[in-house]
Amino acid sequence: MMIVLRNRVGAGLAPALENIRNTFMVYLTRRASFSAAHRLWSAQLSDEENYAIYDKCANPNGHGHNYVLEVTVRGTPDPHTGMVLNLTALKDAMQAQVIAWVDHKHLNYDVPWLEGYIPTAEILAIKFWERLVDVLPGGLLYEVKLYETDNNIASYRGE
Repeated sequence: MMIVLRNRVGAGLAPALENIRNTFMVYLTRRASFSAAHRLWSAQLSDEENYAIYDKCANPNGHGHNYVLEVTVRGTPDPHTGMVLNLTALKDAMQAQVIAWVDHKHLNYDVPWLEGYIPTAEILAIKFWERLVDVLPGGLLYEVKLYETDNNIASYRGE
């Protein structure tokens, strides 16, 4: 099935999208990158256990990553704009709520809302979700995906 949203000069999007309202679910993803350091260490474990579990990631001075954060929203395109969410609004929310706080920081020491958490990719994905869910329009946030490396990726969907 093919839908033509604009079939002539000056024709608006609204009539075509009105017909597909609540029919199609669109997933829209914005990507941002940041660099940060962290140390994986649990106060509940012995030194031996920490080094056995976290290996080189337990380095006392920490280590760094070039992270990639992907935030996905989902919904049906608005009949007047053709958008699920303005990408500028998503970019601004990601910047203000996450990137500005974590870029070129030591996650164990420099980010107040991560205090007391072990900054694994899994925990970071959850905490980033918590920062974004209340500033994005209700129900649109679908997934936060964090690439710690090309091979290590954590996804969280609020479940």
